[in-house]
Amino acid sequence: MSYTKRSKQELAQRVAQDIFDGAYVNLGIGQPTLVANYLPEGIEVVLHSENGILGMGPAPAVGEEDYDLINAGKQPVTLLHGGAYFHHADSFAMMRGGHLDISVLGAFQVSATGDLANWSTGETGAIPAVGGAMDLAVGAKQTWVMMDLLTKQGQSKVVPSCSYPLTGIGCVKRIYTDLATLACTPEGLTLIDSVDGLEHSELERLIGLPVQPGNRFV
Repeated sequence: MSYTKRSKQELAQRVAQDIFDGAYVNLGIGQPTLVANYLPEGIEVVLHSENGILGMGPAPAVGEEDYDLINAGKQPVTLLHGGAYFHHADSFAMMRGGHLDISVLGAFQVSATGDLANWSTGETGAIPAVGGAMDLAVGAKQTWVMMDLLTKQGQSKVVPSCSYPLTGIGCVKRIYTDLATLACTPEGLTLIDSVDGLEHSELERLIGLPVQPGNRFV
């Protein structure tokens, strides 16, 4: 049976549907920033950016960008009514103080038990670029990862143990990918959902690890 991968926009929609009313959320650089464009109507979600913004809105319309109003990835953003700017140090105090409900981060690798590697591949000459990732990974009440399941070479980014430098240990609760949504537990991976047509055995083959069946949230 054939299956179709989720597009980046569909993956952002999938993440957005799990964010609850009243949540304080940080969206990491890259794919996670797309989530802001798909938050469900009728709920209040307060978006935080580590460069010092609380109350971000979706991306501005083309031609209405204000490059004095950017997120941590230097992308132009909007500010909702009641939004605020503040010092970088205050922003990190929010992250480190456990005031964020969810952080959504990209990753190079995630282990089955929730270890995160998302700031360096460890290659010679690679520029360290951890930014606020370590603070977000351990400071938020839940850390979710949003990424493609496989590398361009077809290798799984979900691994038994990370071979890249770690960002955090046991911090990832959920992995949202273009093929499936997984929960990380101390016992390993549990399936939350997958794209239509993707058989369980094929998902396990792609990942190279056992995945407990089920459709439950952890």
